[in-house]
Amino acid sequence: MNSRSFVATLHDLVVAAIAWLLAYWFRFNLEVPPEYVRVMWSYLAWVVPVQGVAFYLFGLYRGIWRYASIPDLRRIVLAVGTSALAVPVVLFMVNRLADVPRSVLILDPIFLILLMGGSRFLYRAWKDGALFSPSQMNAEPVIIMGAGTAAAALLRDLARNPNWRPVALLDNDSRKLGSRILNVPVVGSFEEIEAHAKRLGVEHAIVAMSSVSAGVRRKATEIAVNAGLKVMILPMSSDLLDGKVSVSQMRRVELEDLLGRDPVQLDDAGLSGLFSEQTVLVSGAGGSIGSELCRQIARYAPARIVFLELSEFALYRIEQEFSKTFPKLAATYVVGDVKDTVLLERVFAEHKPAIVFHAAAYKHVPLMENANAWQAVRNNVLGTLCLARAAAQHGVREFVLISTDKAVNPTNVMGATKRLAELVCQAMQAISPTTRFVMVRFGNVLGSSGSVIPKFREQIAAGGPVTVTHLEITRYFMLIPEAAQLVLQAGLQASEAEEGGRIFVLDMGEPVRIYDLARDMIRLSGYTDGEIRIEVTGLRPGEKLYEELLADSEQTLATPHPKLRIAKPDQALGEAWLQEIEAWLAMPFHEEMQTKQRLKHYVPGYSPAQ
Repeated sequence: MNSRSFVATLHDLVVAAIAWLLAYWFRFNLEVPPEYVRVMWSYLAWVVPVQGVAFYLFGLYRGIWRYASIPDLRRIVLAVGTSALAVPVVLFMVNRLADVPRSVLILDPIFLILLMGGSRFLYRAWKDGALFSPSQMNAEPVIIMGAGTAAAALLRDLARNPNWRPVALLDNDSRKLGSRILNVPVVGSFEEIEAHAKRLGVEHAIVAMSSVSAGVRRKATEIAVNAGLKVMILPMSSDLLDGKVSVSQMRRVELEDLLGRDPVQLDDAGLSGLFSEQTVLVSGAGGSIGSELCRQIARYAPARIVFLELSEFALYRIEQEFSKTFPKLAATYVVGDVKDTVLLERVFAEHKPAIVFHAAAYKHVPLMENANAWQAVRNNVLGTLCLARAAAQHGVREFVLISTDKAVNPTNVMGATKRLAELVCQAMQAISPTTRFVMVRFGNVLGSSGSVIPKFREQIAAGGPVTVTHLEITRYFMLIPEAAQLVLQAGLQASEAEEGGRIFVLDMGEPVRIYDLARDMIRLSGYTDGEIRIEVTGLRPGEKLYEELLADSEQTLATPHPKLRIAKPDQALGEAWLQEIEAWLAMPFHEEMQTKQRLKHYVPGYSPAQ
């Protein structure tokens, strides 16, 4: 028996004696007659050992008082109840219960439960700081947004933390107003946070709503950020192990939290059937989307992943990552260009991939608009055609092209080339019945290479200004893992469909105003609008005020997945059209104006910006 168990045992034996004496004391209205005093003390020698044995048998000394809880109280009640039955039996055998009032046998277990349970919970309350915690006198006051299960669990953990002192709870459920959780009052709704923060002298808020929708969390977070508070957030309940909440899981609010994207529901069984024991090739495997696709695919035990990437450094980084995170994964890392038909022939012949994800592309709109227009055409269109032909010739089961919302009614070269790449895949479908071609179209991916987010971060770090091209410009955004997961889900649904050549359109939610995005990033970085200004610079070449996910002539069909829809092809293309495209792409170079004129010929709806 260790020292902690010894002290606990000694405590319970003393408490057992006190409970027995109290039972006599209360039985005789606080004045025990002399003839009963001797009996009271003499029977202690029998009562306490019997109760001590019961305590031991019910395991009261395996728990730790610091974490006393309902299961501990249950064990106390069972142990005391058992001893309450055993004590009369023993005393009857000793002296036929002479001079033992029956009420004493009832009062004794009641006092014993109160004393044993009460002492344990008082000890826990003291250790948790619920009684008095001098260390929290200098702690930072904080408002908790949410007054549910997650908030209650967080309050219990904060009570032991010397850095934070919860002073108020906010919740939009009016029924909770005026109530208290662990002595912290619910003082109002989320919209009132600014007034309560000023009144209580609070600079920090914690969003503690793990089980609500992402939209509700986003709204609460946005209100707190706009109130000028420094905001932290708890993970979603799906990300919490066993639903347990702790201070260590708190993190600062990131821009992703303000997007309010609900988690993607994946068909894990279907995806496992699609990828398990299959060889998968991913082009552009070192990029933002390509690398995330590889991470997601690796979870489903493929036979091999072939990483095809033009950038040596990007390929090196992904190779280093996967060698650590997926050491048992069979992987092949290929440095190469998707336009290199000789390389593609060798790779496909050697590894025989069953599924291809084509994520390699030039995607920077202003950079591809003028002097680099022809290079954008060759990389995005010819690269797609070369990879698609190799896939069809080697019997690839499924070919998935990563497309973009900029392909819809494009006003820039990059968007037009991606639309033309979609048409190439649709034409390939018409002449390649054994390979199923599918395109997945979505908007901007938050934090991807070349996106506006890293640029804003650099500008904020430099002290500003943060540059926005137009006050009203909007874009669709989603998270990198979300985009990759939906691409995989689209690939799965395409594999189960009756026909290929379809364009899957992802549910991008509501468009985001870039000016608001810049303002949110400034505030999340701890600055005010006055400290770092936002400068409107004017639209860049080829840039649209807003993006679309469907062309005017396209119609959509629902799918079993709520975040995916299918755009039906609006024209039929074939081998003759492909040969015409190939003849054009075989030219070594075209000037910008020639390139745009031919793109207008091949891409309906393309209107170059003047």
